[in-house]
Amino acid sequence: MKVTVLGAGAWGTAMAAQAAIHLPPGSVRLWVRDLDQAAAIQAAHQNQRYLPEIPLPANMQVDPEFKNALAQLQPSDLVVIATPMSGLSETMASVLRQATQPLNVIWLCKGLEPITALLPHQVVERELAKHSQGIAHAVGALSGPSFANEVARGLPCALTVASKSAELCNAVQAAFHHGNMRIYASDDLIGVELGGAVKNVMAIAAGIGDGLGLGLNARAAVLTRGLAEMMRLVKAAGGKPETCMGLTGVGDLILTATGDLSRNRRVGLLLAAGQPLQTVLSNLGHVAEGVLCAAAVADLAKRLNVEMPITSNMCDVLSGQITAQAAVQKLMGRDPKSEQ
Repeated sequence: MKVTVLGAGAWGTAMAAQAAIHLPPGSVRLWVRDLDQAAAIQAAHQNQRYLPEIPLPANMQVDPEFKNALAQLQPSDLVVIATPMSGLSETMASVLRQATQPLNVIWLCKGLEPITALLPHQVVERELAKHSQGIAHAVGALSGPSFANEVARGLPCALTVASKSAELCNAVQAAFHHGNMRIYASDDLIGVELGGAVKNVMAIAAGIGDGLGLGLNARAAVLTRGLAEMMRLVKAAGGKPETCMGLTGVGDLILTATGDLSRNRRVGLLLAAGQPLQTVLSNLGHVAEGVLCAAAVADLAKRLNVEMPITSNMCDVLSGQITAQAAVQKLMGRDPKSEQ
């Protein structure tokens, strides 16, 4: 099989490398939008911009031409969209305009579309309705607890592919289930995608708590109550609450809310230190999806009549309405209630 990865950020590069290590030479192609970056990666077999000092497989092809990256793909091959959530719609539309036969397409982004509060698969469905040209493509999401740096270095990792297509799940497992990576399959796209979105918001909250020195008890409370918010939203949206107890829910929540490599946790730490959000984001160097999708998660919760107090307070902090300290005070001042 052949694998084409669209997007040469840290995560896209790491997943392309994971596939290239175990598939035959010439099987994996990484599309790089920037010509200079493509040349640098090809020459040094490293992505110094996003994964510095980590060697990449020599047999991983790098291509700056979008059309070439998708050329000669067969229905059994795999297209991986590795852009941030903000690039999913445009990239999917570009793939569909070029496709002349059915493709297996997965996306790696986590979050909701900011303006519409649509989940990634709903964004993809919108583009399919516009551009599929009557071709039946198989689509799905790949998600789970994963730092790109660790995956690129070959450290153990377990992910979940979610799709209604068993054939697509099999293709993803054939591409990536090797060495130190395990790929589990699920048919719960809603649960998998909402877990990936909500955990980023909770990681910001956990970072604020850590930054304010609130202690490990507070962190445990944020993770537990954050998981409760996630499960309520998944159920209301039509997903399976039990999905939240797996890799893409509690697994990703623990990693993102406690790991030092977490960008969203870092945002919370810096907000707690009193830095303005724009300063935090400009110094981050990578996309922090929790910042981009917090309001969309809150909008979806409101639409579905789901109570999510941590999420709501994080939106107020990110919009500058209240300080991190004030958000903590509001949460601690809530009336007593039963645990649910």
